[in-house]
Amino acid sequence: MANQRTLTPSQVKWLEDMNITEYSVDAEGFVNVDGSVDISSKRLKVIPVKFGYVEGNFYCQHNNLTSLQGAPREVGGHFACRGNKLTSLQGAPREVGGDFDCWHNNLSSLQGGPKEVGGSFECWSNNLSSLQGAPREVGGDFDCSHNTLTSLQGAPREVGGGVYCSHNNLTSLQGAPKEVGGAFNCSFNNLSSLQGAPKEVGGNFACDNNKFKAEPDHSFIDIGGDFIWNQ
Repeated sequence: MANQRTLTPSQVKWLEDMNITEYSVDAEGFVNVDGSVDISSKRLKVIPVKFGYVEGNFYCQHNNLTSLQGAPREVGGHFACRGNKLTSLQGAPREVGGDFDCWHNNLSSLQGGPKEVGGSFECWSNNLSSLQGAPREVGGDFDCSHNTLTSLQGAPREVGGGVYCSHNNLTSLQGAPKEVGGAFNCSFNNLSSLQGAPKEVGGNFACDNNKFKAEPDHSFIDIGGDFIWNQ
């Protein structure tokens, strides 16, 4: 610990109560942690300090947070804020080395979220009507299923793992990444064509339970696994 003078006594006590002991405070009052932070399931409505860099993971899931103000600017490991009452990702880290997990909130937009995610990005089960603000590069999976999306515009350009956009209201695949390292699942939508689909998919391509009257043309897609289209 260092520079505690930039924190209030109540902030110092809160850090102690959260078992956060290996930290330093910079001149701007940001708390930098040499390790991980787990403040999940604490009934928090706010994060009462400003975190700067967290070397390990940062978990704040299953609270009553309506804002990510105070969340780290950068996280070396995973970041999880699922199961809160978030309507915005403003205040989220700019860079996350591992997974970024914001599913099961009230998000209508991904604006304010990280631009680079080394692991998976999971934003399923929200109220997303747009993917604007999504990271440009995702090293693992990108899962935006169970939302109200009508388009994939704004989706990451590069996804190292799979892309899961099932259970939305998609009428087109325009905006999908051009290359997907793993599986691609666009089942349970309103698609009548696969135009706009990725050119390369490393795993299975699933598009069942859409509005196809016959097997859709997928000759322009290089699929590494199975093609699944029937209802």
